[in-house]
Amino acid sequence: MTTSRTVRIGSSHGLHARPAKLFAQAAKDAGVPVTIAKDSGKPVNAASILGVIALAIEYGDYVTLTVDGDGADAESVIDTLTELLTTDHDQDAAG
Repeated sequence: MTTSRTVRIGSSHGLHARPAKLFAQAAKDAGVPVTIAKDSGKPVNAASILGVIALAIEYGDYVTLTVDGDGADAESVIDTLTELLTTDHDQDAAG
């Protein structure tokens, strides 16, 4: 069973190195296959930092997360990853 959610990117500089690393690590730690796609593009492995960076995701872009897992676990994973994507990780680094 797969669970999908479309999310708007909250980091003011998009998914560059630091937010992409945090996101990819969380996807890897999830223990279930997770993909991320920008708009209607081809999904990539969300646990691959290079794959995530290659999508060139900017602030305000919409991405679709898909988790290949069952029920509550998949919902929990997608909730965690959604929170990472909607948070402005650049706010702490500024100034």
